[in-house]
Amino acid sequence: MTPDRNEPEHPEEPEHGILEDTGRIDTAAIGLIGGATHVAHVDVSLPGQGGDEDDFDDDGVVDEDIHTADIVIDLDEAAAQADALDAVAADAGESDAAVQHADQAQAAATAAPPVPPLPSEPAPAVRADPAAQAEPAPQPAPAPAPAPATRAAAHDVERVHPRHELTLASKRLGELGADRETPDLLTADRLLDPHQVIRPEPEGAWRQFLYSITGKRINLGDSKRARARKLLDRRIAAPLSGGARFVAVVSRKGGVGKTTVTALLGMALADAREDRVIAIDANPDRGTLAERIARPSGKTVRDLVRVAGDVDGYNDISTIVARDETRLDVLASDSDPRVSEAFSDEDYREVARIAAHYYSVVLTDTGTGIVHSVMGATLDLSDQLVVVAGLSVDEARLASETLTWLETNGYADAVRNAVVVLNQARPGSPVVRPSELEAHFRTRVRDVVRIPYDPMIGAGSAISYRELQPATRAAARELAAKVIEGLRSLAPAA
Repeated sequence: MTPDRNEPEHPEEPEHGILEDTGRIDTAAIGLIGGATHVAHVDVSLPGQGGDEDDFDDDGVVDEDIHTADIVIDLDEAAAQADALDAVAADAGESDAAVQHADQAQAAATAAPPVPPLPSEPAPAVRADPAAQAEPAPQPAPAPAPAPATRAAAHDVERVHPRHELTLASKRLGELGADRETPDLLTADRLLDPHQVIRPEPEGAWRQFLYSITGKRINLGDSKRARARKLLDRRIAAPLSGGARFVAVVSRKGGVGKTTVTALLGMALADAREDRVIAIDANPDRGTLAERIARPSGKTVRDLVRVAGDVDGYNDISTIVARDETRLDVLASDSDPRVSEAFSDEDYREVARIAAHYYSVVLTDTGTGIVHSVMGATLDLSDQLVVVAGLSVDEARLASETLTWLETNGYADAVRNAVVVLNQARPGSPVVRPSELEAHFRTRVRDVVRIPYDPMIGAGSAISYRELQPATRAAARELAAKVIEGLRSLAPAA
């Protein structure tokens, strides 16, 4: 025991430090922290023996024997507090084993039954083993009282277990197993329940009526005509990879509707596609393509050639071109009769170079002079040819001769991929049989499209795409779809 404690002297001290009166309580073992473990017996008087037993009733103990448990305490502090044990272990630099020992001691103290408070009388004498007095155990330095947060932290000590390092290895798709699926297989068609997907409102008179009166419960889908129209929209709006694509509309015969076909094709493309479409009037002899647009700009290809070096963006071009209701841009030809120099191939190539930067599809309305220099530049840059033929004997023959000239001058591949348009420019029934003309041209080109007569077109005024007859608009859309399919069949443009 430490020498600074006052202990009452006992004249007759039993051997081995055994107290005289040990019948009142059980003995408890006392462990010493920081040194050798010694055993001492404590004489403790419990309240309630021979006195008032109401204290036991208040403490929840009735007619039961009181037993003690082994409690590990620090003799220097004379208290069995778990926070002092944790603080001593922390100051001594103990490892996780010391923390585990403190937790076990705290658990033992918690499991012990509550001990009633001692009476306010002097503490009984504690007699220790003479061997322990002869050789006192080293005492650790007193530690400051820890804060309440320290106790909570010590009780919440997390046991850290070493983690095994994972070795990551990449595998090729073929090594994942034949039954392993890739993320691209999780498509909407596979995962979505068709009974839960909300279908769009159907198109068609009685189909929409049935959909409305049943509270949107019965949806028969679109009519056959609506499905065909949407399919045609998808064909026209199909994406084009690569750079801009050039489409040349040619004919050796004037008056067959070449400019009209160019306008209808451009309107059908611009109305269904999201990218930009432009139609260039490359007729060196006063073309009329801009007159088919209701919103002319008053500028011509000459103005674009003049400012070609200063064009930095689409805004510089938008002030020169004219745009109609379908978002088709039209670049008019020079109509000034005082200009002596015709639109040349160099001018066309410069305009085509600028248009290729800001448009996906470039249509070119050519003149009748097939041997003109600008025609050579147009054919060299074209990816798709559209040959216009009238519904008469001479007009049909000139169109077929145009194909022959192209084949013999190095454009045989362009002819095989070309589309022939049989345009009815006059009202009434044609004098020739259109089926025979179609059979003839199908032997030479990829496809043939018929465009019926329309009074709006026959009047020679500006064309309003929305006001065209349904058959005329459907024919223009079919022509646009076939042109896009021809462009998509080619190699991507550089």
